[in-house]
Amino acid sequence: MGKEQNPRRVAENEAFAKTKMLRTSPQKLNLVAALIRGKKVDKALADLTFSHKRIAGDVKKCLQSAIANAENNHNLDVDNLVVAEAWVGKNLVMKRGRPRARGRYGKIMKPFSEITIKVRQVEERA
Repeated sequence: MGKEQNPRRVAENEAFAKTKMLRTSPQKLNLVAALIRGKKVDKALADLTFSHKRIAGDVKKCLQSAIANAENNHNLDVDNLVVAEAWVGKNLVMKRGRPRARGRYGKIMKPFSEITIKVRQVEERA
């Protein structure tokens, strides 16, 4: 008699991974996410490996986690996976400051962001 299993949040041929508290602004992270959207996962991993953006390493780890979720949890074929969606969200903002001239205060915002990557298995075309 146990508890009912939670329904899946994605389709049967999809898997996703989410990384929170990435120390970069959402605008900069979205540039890296746009780099991999719609690509096959092996091409996306290669692009992230050789990207000069600092945050690309963390995005690569999130993509590898999504691939591992697809393979181990949902029995999907890794060779047929594409990055279906990659979206970026805002997280907390650390507020810092520094004294400026004439008694004023300069605000320094240190934003955090999060990324969600969804991979989908597609059929091979002839």
